[in-house]
Amino acid sequence: MMWTLPNLLTIARLLAAPGLALAFLLLPRPAADWTALALFLAAAATDWLDGRLARAWQAQSRLGTMLDPIADKAMVALALLTLMAVSSLSPWLLLPAALILLREVFVSGLREFLGDTAGMLRVTRLAKWKTSAQMTAIAVLFAHGLFEHYVGMGAWGMDRALFDDILARRVDDLQGLRWKHAGMIAAGQAGLALIWIAAALTLITGWDYLQKAWPHLKEE
Repeated sequence: MMWTLPNLLTIARLLAAPGLALAFLLLPRPAADWTALALFLAAAATDWLDGRLARAWQAQSRLGTMLDPIADKAMVALALLTLMAVSSLSPWLLLPAALILLREVFVSGLREFLGDTAGMLRVTRLAKWKTSAQMTAIAVLFAHGLFEHYVGMGAWGMDRALFDDILARRVDDLQGLRWKHAGMIAAGQAGLALIWIAAALTLITGWDYLQKAWPHLKEE
């Protein structure tokens, strides 16, 4: 049961998490952005696929049950840390990223403290929506970096007046700057909105887990 396909997908997702940071350390941009985005999308796909396969094939295992939430948290945490290092939106990402990481550390510690009774903290539907919001937000934010880089490459050597004239359609757009700029703005706004939604869901689910665990945290 250890080396089933669902478990291998989970392990691959866990190993892919540090690959996001390595992409920006080892590759030039925009190759690093493309690599990080591809790794993250592939990891998000395995998150959906491994659980489906394990249930369909009745291949659930203790290893997979243990590794699956770890792989999810590692992917989200390392993706947020990478974005904080490379994204121009990092000042606006700092607070929601900190809230997400705080909740993940808190819930992990809560599960460890509860030990055998941690089974009461089952993954809820809202927690699944939280994970989906996090994954979508991070993918969109990586896409924002791609758009931003291509806008910068296309505008290299231009003065601000010419750039503004191209966006205002007063000058022919020979390099597709208008649609790249529109994509950059849309991805940035959508990514920020989604990461704040994810942070809100993260806090709500963390509070829900605390309420469920509270009777076991009181002194005798």
